[in-house]
Formats: sequence, structure tokens, C-alpha cells
Amino acid sequence: MPKLSVENVGTFDVPAGKRLVLALEDEAKVDQLHACGGNARCTTCRVEFVSGEPDKMTEAEQKVLAARGLSGVRLSCQILCDGDMSVRAISRLAGSGRKDAGGKPTDDLQPQPVNWVAK
Repeated sequence: MPKLSVENVGTFDVPAGKRLVLALEDEAKVDQLHACGGNARCTTCRVEFVSGEPDKMTEAEQKVLAARGLSGVRLSCQILCDGDMSVRAISRLAGSGRKDAGGKPTDDLQPQPVNWVAK
């Protein structure tokens, strides 16, 4: 079972293959934003990796990060917890001014089909 460490929150066991956005909410109890419901459209689910960053990303993540000119961050909705990782949760509901975190993401990566590319 992979370990997820969230800076200033704690370390948690996470089921292998679980989406990071869901692990942040379910296991770490972080108020992680995901305004588009985890579909790689809005970039509100951003995290910064401290360690254990995956060396690949979905094509959808790559495209939306490039379109927004973002670097040094990843989309938690597009990452599977396949190994130990440590992150900073930088996109949280608290202080965002939003009424809620967004629709609950599905268990499977979206959008389908998922194509992997080098980070």
C-alpha cells in the first residue's frame, strides 16, 4: 500500500491505483479543490511534489498545464497513487472563495481514453 505524505497534514496509507485527488480527500481529509470534477479541465486540483513525483502524466494533464502556462505543479485528478509520494496541497477550498470543492471525481481517470506521456 503506497504512503501519501501531505505537508503539514500527515502521512497516510492509500490503496494502490487510487486517484491522488481522492486520496487527498478520503485518506488525508484535505479540502482539495476539483472544480471540474476531476476531468483535467480547470487546474484547480493542483499540487506540488516534494518527492515521489511520477515520471509520466496523462496527455490531458500535459495539454491543460501547457495551455495555462503552468509549470512546477501537477493535477491531482490525473495522478494515480502507485508509489510513495509527498505533496503540498496548494489548491484548497479554505480561502478560495468558492462555495464548494467541486463535483466528486470518479474512481477512474478522466477523460477517457487515458494516454500517458513523459513528464
